[in-house]
Amino acid sequence: MAVEPIPAELLYRACDLAAFKFETTAELEDLPGLAGQERVLDALRFGTSIRRQGFNLFVLGPAGVGKYQAVTRFLADIAVRQRAPSDWAYVNNFAAPHRPVVLELAAGTGRALKEGMARLVEDMKVTVPSVLESEDYQNRRQSIDAEYRDRQEQAFEGLRARAEGEGIALLRTPAGFALAPVHRGDDHDGEVVKPDEFNALPEAERKRIEGVIQSLQKELAETLEHLPGWEKEHRDQVQKLNHEVAERLVERGMRELRQRFDTMPAVRDWLGTVAADLIENAGIFAPGASEAQQQQLQAVLAAQGASAPAQPLAFGALNPLRRYQVNVIVENNDAPRKPGASPWKAETQVDAGGYIGGGAPIVYEDHPTLQNLVGRVEHMPQMGALVTDFTLIKGGSLHRANGGYLLIDALKLLREPLAWEALKRALRRRKIVIESPGEFMSLVSTVTLEPDPIPLDLKVILFGERYLYYVLSNNDPDFGELFKVAADFEDVFDRESENEFLYARLLAGICRREDILPLDRSGVARVVERASRYAEDAEKISTVIRPIEDLLREADFIARDMSAARITSHHVDAAVEAQIGRADRMRERSLEMITRDIVMIDTEGQCVGQVNGLSVLSMGAVSFGQPSRITARVRMGMGGARVLDIEREVNLGGPIHSKGVLILSGYLSATFLPEIPFSMSASLVFEQSYGGVDGDSASSAELYALISALAEVPIAQGFAVTGSVNQLGEVQAIGGVNDKIEGFFDICMRRGLTGDQGVLIPAANVKHLMLRQDVVDAVERGMFAIYPVERIEEGVELLMNMPAGTRGPDGKFTAGSVYAHAEARLAAFADNQRRFAQRVDDNGKR
Repeated sequence: MAVEPIPAELLYRACDLAAFKFETTAELEDLPGLAGQERVLDALRFGTSIRRQGFNLFVLGPAGVGKYQAVTRFLADIAVRQRAPSDWAYVNNFAAPHRPVVLELAAGTGRALKEGMARLVEDMKVTVPSVLESEDYQNRRQSIDAEYRDRQEQAFEGLRARAEGEGIALLRTPAGFALAPVHRGDDHDGEVVKPDEFNALPEAERKRIEGVIQSLQKELAETLEHLPGWEKEHRDQVQKLNHEVAERLVERGMRELRQRFDTMPAVRDWLGTVAADLIENAGIFAPGASEAQQQQLQAVLAAQGASAPAQPLAFGALNPLRRYQVNVIVENNDAPRKPGASPWKAETQVDAGGYIGGGAPIVYEDHPTLQNLVGRVEHMPQMGALVTDFTLIKGGSLHRANGGYLLIDALKLLREPLAWEALKRALRRRKIVIESPGEFMSLVSTVTLEPDPIPLDLKVILFGERYLYYVLSNNDPDFGELFKVAADFEDVFDRESENEFLYARLLAGICRREDILPLDRSGVARVVERASRYAEDAEKISTVIRPIEDLLREADFIARDMSAARITSHHVDAAVEAQIGRADRMRERSLEMITRDIVMIDTEGQCVGQVNGLSVLSMGAVSFGQPSRITARVRMGMGGARVLDIEREVNLGGPIHSKGVLILSGYLSATFLPEIPFSMSASLVFEQSYGGVDGDSASSAELYALISALAEVPIAQGFAVTGSVNQLGEVQAIGGVNDKIEGFFDICMRRGLTGDQGVLIPAANVKHLMLRQDVVDAVERGMFAIYPVERIEEGVELLMNMPAGTRGPDGKFTAGSVYAHAEARLAAFADNQRRFAQRVDDNGKR
């Protein structure tokens, strides 16, 4: 079972520079589409094309793969060819001001309506006072007033003449009109008769006067009954005059607006109500109207009382002209997008713009709270009260993305209270209803506005990692109904010559976009090789772009600092070393503790039941390999092959590690003494381990330690082992193979390479090797070796330097082999257990 070490040329797969037919990436075109993401492209094409309800998208994949950038570039190409959606504006509902009306306008016309209404109001402020002060209006108004006064005077003049003919005076008093007798033909002619003088008159005269007064009072009463009617006729004539004047002014002022929006029925109808209200309330433009309005508001606030709860009054009570404003909450641009302009921008504020240029909007909501999604109604404190009106309605990202695409990070969305449910309600109802968190949770009861809902037609694209997609799929029944399209990003793609060239084009695009120096062929090769290292597979290239972009930025910094015109492999290597150096403190401390024998790891000599296992420590974005001493002890047991996992007993071992230990019992039971009951008790432990242990990558090392302890054959301590094992004795692939090899190599390097040191890895992991150059050089010099192991027996022979042994026709292992020694000891355990049990039985005990 001789296993040959892996040759140096298989430890690192370098790019063939001759396959790159360019000098620098400046000669290459940008890579269109998504490299190696055909499944994602198909999902995006389908999800954005189908117009059925519920076919929204969830883009899933690892962090750093470039999901946002890739999707937005894809959307930009299709959005620019789509028609820009409608503008939306809230306006006053003159019949019910607490229910503002929403208007749908053609793209780019919302601002025109807003500015047109503002000009109309400004014009009315000038023209109405001007007309009211004009000579023509004043003459007509004076004529109406004179007619009213003449009519009154004529009625009272006739009554007064008849009264004077009877010696009665018609008097106007603070309490109204009165009739009284007067002196005639004497020195007091025309004076009112005093009561005592009236009582001194003859009775016949008094009765005559009283009868005349009663008759005149009836006539006066009839005249007074006509006064309200005459006053109403006067008001009607004034109102008719004002209506005629206002109608003429409004029609002239609104002619242009009506012509502009005549093709939009909803806007045309609303302009009709505006005209009617302007004509009806033209007096608010008259001089002094604003002062009267202020006094009215103060009276209302005083009536509420200082201790009364603040109620959201209509803000128009303070400024009645606000009722004619237009609150444009969505403004789209139907002009073509400028070439090279970014199609979108992140929204850090709820009222930020959604996208640049024409076409369908692409909106990324960075802070998806309830109000940032569906909008809000704001209130303003005014003289101790909360005031609001339709002009304080603010749109959300659903409004701005309506007719286009809304991009949201799923984790951020789920972290915001009420936001996820609000988004689902909007998608189910296909309309946007502005909701207040306080009202939704019944925390406040103030009266507020009820704006008209807006029809919703957009594609929502959520971004998240795979676990989040599966959690939502399994636990939220609405999720599958509303997000039916999954776009799953690949972590890696095949490393073939064609794909390496495509990756070079991807790097060229990054360099141009980030203003990075171009890479020459050696620089491209080194970055491709680094991407393979990130993928932990020499036959794959990682699609995670973020660390590659950071590497290019650092290499660019180093190249510019050296006054280089292009980035070479030396600059990339320097950037990699700098990245490792900045985050290398924990690895250095770990190496130091081992080389100072604080943590006991042997790299020379032999020891029974002891082996060097390998693990990977991950701390944030940094990971490194670390050897651990694994020891095993065996003794006679009470029946069966019991392996005590000390890590599990103290709750430091995870379930996968525990599973791996239990598999060892299965392998031992099937390999040794197939016809005799086992009587072995063993213990396994990671020495000097003070944290949790999980994973089964050390199960082969644990098995080697057990076999060594059973056979009492020492293991060479110059080797380290990684790999999981199954019950058949096959060594299985593990992760982090490069970090593990380099971790043990660094220990050996610091203590001095002897030429007898190396690492045993699963043969299935050979294709994953992308080792550091110093490791490759040491292997090439014969100072370090890496052995591919397929079965446990191969590893036993390498570690213990003697045949593992095979079972012959006689049912026994090869004499002198490791397995023969192990089986002999197990047989001794079984025999001792039987004799012990017999002795106990003979004594009548147990």
